[in-house]
Amino acid sequence: MDTRPRHINHDSGPMKCPVDLDSVDLFAPGAQEHWYEMYEILHRDAPVLRVAGGGLKPGTDAFVLTKHSDIAMVVKDPERFTVMGQRRVNEWADEGLTAESAYEVTRNLMTASMVSLRPTQEMYIRHRKELTDPWVGTGASRHRELIARLANELVDEWIDDGSVEFVSRFARPLPQRVFAAILGFPRADIPMLAEWGTAIVIPFVHGTGLKHEITPDQAKEMHARLAGFQEYVYEHVRTKRADPQDDMVSFLCNVHYEALDRKLTDLEIAGIVHAMIIGALETTQYALEEQAQLLCEHPDLFHTLRNDRSKVRAFTEEAMRLRSPTHGLSTRMTSRDEMFHGVPVPAGSLLHLRFGAANVDPEEFECPFDLDLERDGLTRHLAFSAGPRVCPGANLSRIEQQVAWGVLLDRLEDIRYGADNDWRHQPGIMLGTTKVNLEFRRAQ
Repeated sequence: MDTRPRHINHDSGPMKCPVDLDSVDLFAPGAQEHWYEMYEILHRDAPVLRVAGGGLKPGTDAFVLTKHSDIAMVVKDPERFTVMGQRRVNEWADEGLTAESAYEVTRNLMTASMVSLRPTQEMYIRHRKELTDPWVGTGASRHRELIARLANELVDEWIDDGSVEFVSRFARPLPQRVFAAILGFPRADIPMLAEWGTAIVIPFVHGTGLKHEITPDQAKEMHARLAGFQEYVYEHVRTKRADPQDDMVSFLCNVHYEALDRKLTDLEIAGIVHAMIIGALETTQYALEEQAQLLCEHPDLFHTLRNDRSKVRAFTEEAMRLRSPTHGLSTRMTSRDEMFHGVPVPAGSLLHLRFGAANVDPEEFECPFDLDLERDGLTRHLAFSAGPRVCPGANLSRIEQQVAWGVLLDRLEDIRYGADNDWRHQPGIMLGTTKVNLEFRRAQ
């Protein structure tokens, strides 16, 4: 068992430290404070954890995978391990539903838009290549100067104070401002966009169990809070069709989608914006916040990075491996009978992929809890998943993190923890605290 000193939050919250397999519950209240202890137990005693009755149909089971090799295999083979969202979309497409009629069923713009945009795996790949890669994938490097400017603007707001609440004044507003600029939305609308973004991720923050289930009241609240989002995007689409600018929404309004030999509809564009808001904000916020904590916990590391900027990329990759923003998702189903580590997994079983556990798998990463800037294969972690369904905004998030720390290393002499930090992580499947108070010295 790992004997590392425990973080101060280890004894906070309602859950006691797990000591054996019987005390492991990844989804219990307060489990976030003990996930890494649980991963060590699961790697040793149950790399494939059966969750009785947790399957898609009554009487069926679900299975939690925690080993890097297993999860990497699953995410790289969507034909053998069916993508749950893709399965639903294919069924609707086979039934003849249009994107508009699917939206009436789901009230989810992203899912509805997939009915016409990418009902097959080949179409999904073409969707990314033609529609999102030019802005947040292979073309994300075009935003470096924008990100640096926005990061400096945020630092200007508190650089003379000597202390800062890092989440609300940097880690959260930076991706919000970046993505508003990329999409072509006014900065004045960011509070409204942030409210919609918070509503979109309610299942991943307040959902329970491995299926992230929310109550009818929570679902009603989510849809109520999303009121106006669709019309907001439609209004901007109408404006940008008539007067296109250099932004992603203008591009989507006017691009000829070769995969379907036509332009996109308003709903399809709104669905892409919906997906971008989910992926672009939360992941980067929690990555930056946890990176700040790692720098406080390794006092010499800030000075190492200031003196050698070539190590910033390695730091951000290792930080995402050690403190994965998204710890797990229940997004795959077995299409045939499988066997993992001697555990039979029947066809049709729900798989919960525990990315956070895979990223500290000792069989994949030597000394997995060390932050090693010289580690071979820095990007083989699964913080963004992998394979053909890798997070489409992974490149943008990586660039945001690297540029952000470049700016902070320029502007600050050092950072350390400030007062009144409670350390506890938010509920749900994302790893992140809602505030981090820092003290710093301004660089001369």
